[in-house]
Amino acid sequence: MKYKHLMVDLETMSNKSNAAIVSIGAVAFEPSTGEIGPIFYHTVDLTSCEHAGLHIDADTVLWWMKQSSEARAAIVDDDARTIQSALLGLSAFAEEHLSDRVCVWGNGSDFDNVVLANAYVACDFNPFWKFWNNRDVRTIVELGRSAGIDPKRTLEFEGEQHNALADAIHQAKYVSIIHQHLIKPIADEV
Repeated sequence: MKYKHLMVDLETMSNKSNAAIVSIGAVAFEPSTGEIGPIFYHTVDLTSCEHAGLHIDADTVLWWMKQSSEARAAIVDDDARTIQSALLGLSAFAEEHLSDRVCVWGNGSDFDNVVLANAYVACDFNPFWKFWNNRDVRTIVELGRSAGIDPKRTLEFEGEQHNALADAIHQAKYVSIIHQHLIKPIADEV
């Protein structure tokens, strides 16, 4: 089965659109059922991001230094891949598990998806998704809040926060809850 939806979460060393990426977490999912599919996770060598011209910001580095030792350990990994290798790995994952019309979800219309696409461009690769299939987690969260639910805040978090994979799975779960809540009234009317 090929999934149509992919939740992506990046941990970065900047909040700019060309941020250096230190880990990529992604999970295939189906928001209409809440099914969580195959997962992808790689830590990324920061030096390779610097060589690719990706941005490192001192304020973000200082923020990381204040996070839990578990969160910090996940971004300082002896097995980290180069940014090129991590992106090629994500593309291979997408080819294996996702529809060619995959919708890529990220937190904010101007962050995860844009940072990831810019990293592909910096490495002279093409992103595996079409820009018109970008989906925004923050928008659906706001729609859920307008409809009276807020699973982003009420759903118990499993794993370590600021771990890209744990964050991606959590986001896929609460996006699915909101999606089902918003679609259910429409389905009930038919």
